[in-house]
Amino acid sequence: HAAYVVTRDGACAILCVDMEETTVRAKAGQARVVAWGEFSDDPMQALAHLLSEMGLAQSRVGTEFDYLSAGAFAALNEYLPGVRLVAAEEQLARARQIKTADEIAHMRRLSRIADQAIHDALMAVGPGSSEMDIAGGLTRNIFALGAENFKLMIVATGERSVYPNVGPSERVLKDGDICRVEIFSMIGGYHAGVCRTARVGKAPAHAEDIWQNLVECKYLVLDMIKPGASSRAIYEAFLAHLGKLKLPPIRFVGHGIGLHLHEKPYLAAHVDVPLEEGMVLGIEPLVYNTGHGFGMQNKDIVAVTATGSQLLSDFTDTDRLLVVS
Repeated sequence: HAAYVVTRDGACAILCVDMEETTVRAKAGQARVVAWGEFSDDPMQALAHLLSEMGLAQSRVGTEFDYLSAGAFAALNEYLPGVRLVAAEEQLARARQIKTADEIAHMRRLSRIADQAIHDALMAVGPGSSEMDIAGGLTRNIFALGAENFKLMIVATGERSVYPNVGPSERVLKDGDICRVEIFSMIGGYHAGVCRTARVGKAPAHAEDIWQNLVECKYLVLDMIKPGASSRAIYEAFLAHLGKLKLPPIRFVGHGIGLHLHEKPYLAAHVDVPLEEGMVLGIEPLVYNTGHGFGMQNKDIVAVTATGSQLLSDFTDTDRLLVVS
């Protein structure tokens, strides 16, 4: 358990387990750090004590319930019956949506790291290489290019490219394969996810036509992204263009990204919000089930600017399928 407490007057404190105390103190800035003893202390009792010390024992406290178990919620209410815990997910999600100039520069660096790491890993393999070879190169590249960590490495080739979120296997590449590779690079808790698709040698039947449609979808979405644009309208335009292939669509074509892999807003049918300058989005025209034994995906990171959009993952030219040879 860990908690970050911020009061109305700006006082900040972090509660963490004692094993992580040195790491937290190194990164806490001006925030006070309080540690609870693993296996000996009750973390919710420690949090209740911290809230009381900060003058919040009789207060209304916004809480991220998505991160608080039912048991922890019940314990905190028992220790502090005078506190009213209220949901704060929407307010915090809203705060994360708009990035500062420094955050956008950070996301640009992360996007290029992920993009180049994938590109270079694919260019280093060929027929006879395995998915594990791709994963090994990708891992080395991510760290060599400056990332601190990564999440959700997807390496899906040939018949496995239809599976949305699978890691690498011992499968060996052969001529005519489609390769889908995605990774989220991380620095300082921020994420940037990029996906690239390549062919091994000659493309299988229908692959080039499907890819061309996805490229057109990418530019259609990029052209529509600007302050005030409707998130739903962008998704509907994507659906209309992808619909020319008569293939099943994904239920969204974009989402916010930053401290979380997926943040609001979504470019989807179930929500309609106006885009704003400073948002950073992952856009991903894709089709997993082409009906031809392969899936294809082109995921990029994009910033919403004052006048439109700016592609942050700009290392690789994706107008044509990458070729693994």
